[in-house]
Amino acid sequence: MRIWLVGFGTVGQWLARVLRDQAGPLHARYGLDPQVVGIASAHDGFVYDPDGLDLTAALAAVEAGRPVADLPGSEHWPTALEGLHATDADVLVEVSASPPGDGQPGLAHLREALGRRIPVVTSNKWPVALDGVTLAAQARDQGVLFRAESTVMSGTPVLSTLTEGLAGARPQAVTGLLNATVNDILTRMAGGLSYDRALAAAQQAGLAEPDPVADVGGSDETAKLMILSALVFGRQLTRSDVGCRGIAGLPERAAAEARAVGGVLKHVASLRFAGPDGTGPVIARVGPQIVRSGDRMAGVNGPANVLVCQAEPVGEVTIIGPGAGPELAGQGVLSDLIAVASLYRG
Repeated sequence: MRIWLVGFGTVGQWLARVLRDQAGPLHARYGLDPQVVGIASAHDGFVYDPDGLDLTAALAAVEAGRPVADLPGSEHWPTALEGLHATDADVLVEVSASPPGDGQPGLAHLREALGRRIPVVTSNKWPVALDGVTLAAQARDQGVLFRAESTVMSGTPVLSTLTEGLAGARPQAVTGLLNATVNDILTRMAGGLSYDRALAAAQQAGLAEPDPVADVGGSDETAKLMILSALVFGRQLTRSDVGCRGIAGLPERAAAEARAVGGVLKHVASLRFAGPDGTGPVIARVGPQIVRSGDRMAGVNGPANVLVCQAEPVGEVTIIGPGAGPELAGQGVLSDLIAVASLYRG
């Protein structure tokens, strides 16, 4: 299976190492025979070799600070989109990070592949959040897979569980803790730290970025609710449809006040529709909330995620798992790639 790998940051590099180092087990267990023919990054543009790129050389170049564009025997284009348009592959793996304004250039990459009946695997949140309904419909019309497992709970299988494992059930609502970094900060605050000290500890642990605004401001959970709405409920939301309040600057007393009423402070994301069977006006919110001790979300602490889905006729389904780090995001991408390979072999 010939792969375009767009995005050669931490997730792309992790995936490249796994495809290189685990080639034998991946073939034996899943029949996956990956050959990366194209690699793209924002700084180096797009490189391509129809006979397969040397992943060891590509990884060594990145580690040494050299451009991947200098790989011997490869063709080069200044942007990923130009390279995708001029070359061919069996699947696009898009693991770059596009901004929330328009989701570009990731959205253009996904459309390019789907328009040519090439399956897509992506961890790029905002293109899916902003246009997930259209992308999923385009994939169905073209008869190819569109997989985005890592966009919601990294390596924890949420989207595949809700759309495939519960196929035929009717989702009614979802509620959860969808940002592991924020959950870790609030867990530390519950242990007595101030917001500033809890954030600093999360940064020191490598969970929070030096500029943590995407996490603590709530935009990450907003994107994830939009993705769930698009891919599980089939309803496209805009950012303005989601009421959002972050945790930045929470007073130290907030955690104590939650304990005083028998609960714990969590950053809760929730999505439901006023009418039956996913119809009617949307009610989507992200914000701090006191969760009572008997609630399943109350005991999910540290860098972990949880999603509770109400679906008919099965009732309540709870999915809990880790949700931070490139290895987990890469695992979600790898599982999606294996799913595509399975259909490709068929």
